[in-house]
Amino acid sequence: MTFSKLPVRSALLSGLMGLPLLGTAQSSPSTITTAVPILTISPDSRSGALGEAGVALSPDANSIYHNAGKLGFVTNSYSFSPSYTPWLASITDDMGLAYLSGYAKTGSRSAISASLMYFNLGEIQFRDFLNNPGQNFTPKEYAFSVGYGQKLTDNFGVGATARYIRSNLTDGSGDSQPGNALAVDLGAYYNKDLSIGASDYNLGLGAAITNIGNKITYTNPQQADFLPTTLKLGTAITRELDAYNKLTLTVDFAKLLVPSPYYEEGVSASDNTPAGQRVAAENESRRTKGIVPAALGSFSDAPGGFREELREVNISAGAEYVYNDLLMARVGYFYENPVKGARQYLSFGFGVRYQVFGVDGAYLVPNAKANPLAETIRVSLHFNFNKLDEAFGDGTETPVN
Repeated sequence: MTFSKLPVRSALLSGLMGLPLLGTAQSSPSTITTAVPILTISPDSRSGALGEAGVALSPDANSIYHNAGKLGFVTNSYSFSPSYTPWLASITDDMGLAYLSGYAKTGSRSAISASLMYFNLGEIQFRDFLNNPGQNFTPKEYAFSVGYGQKLTDNFGVGATARYIRSNLTDGSGDSQPGNALAVDLGAYYNKDLSIGASDYNLGLGAAITNIGNKITYTNPQQADFLPTTLKLGTAITRELDAYNKLTLTVDFAKLLVPSPYYEEGVSASDNTPAGQRVAAENESRRTKGIVPAALGSFSDAPGGFREELREVNISAGAEYVYNDLLMARVGYFYENPVKGARQYLSFGFGVRYQVFGVDGAYLVPNAKANPLAETIRVSLHFNFNKLDEAFGDGTETPVN
């Protein structure tokens, strides 16, 4: 099967691999790949502008994606947020990531949330082995999620999310079929106001394990691929500069809980040699591991040992300045080790909040022109209703008039 346009074919490969197009790291034998990598891209502009950090940020309508443990701390009765991210805008104009999420308070300490992520990979035209044109098709992936968060104490909350994932990349052409999966997220969040000297601070700590679910397959069930199960740990520290100004610094660490590829220097798995056969057999053994053994083993299976395990940790960091809870300016950086994917980029963003309405924008400056999100603007809208004031230490809430 081939496609009629090279740019669209490249775009499809980018969606499948989740790596910058033409990036040299794609050929690295140590790069970890999974099914449905779009699930690892932060869909909202606030986190997008903060280098993808979000697990410990103050809660909002997009908390279900980053950490359901934050849902018990939301400060409105209802809120929802649509977002859109163009994909490969410098190559094609018909690809994009759309996201809609929202929550509703169910009590003074709890909330339910739902979201829909939709990834459109643009129209392609199938061709046969003789290069004759065939049908047109639009590959797509989507994930529908439902979550619940509960505040267990005034400072600590937990949450869980259930997710249905569908990846339809070929419309059943040949021996292929759409892939389906079920997954869950687990999250925890801690939030505490602090006074240090004459300054007031707020400390947020977050932890989440996302996309714990069955493997997904497009052809032979024996060739199933892992979902991007990810462990995220993060913190966010906010300082009240004065009555109108505050600054938040945040950092996240993320690691895929899937097997590392096995490799030996100078050896290819396709080599018809004892060494090549050994590499191929070891990778097959890792690919067929169960979900739990694979996750537990992901902390110690890198061929390069502990040093390489550290290279598998992605770092997201950012700073957010807020004036009078009205205007926001953000900057962030995302780092992935060069031999593990090489995604590295600087991000900027701005936001506005006025009464029930808000808007955020983010812009990415990559280290390579091939990044799928290069030179595109992510946009998120916010609609927040019935602001609540958590002014009482017992966790009760009253509407703000």
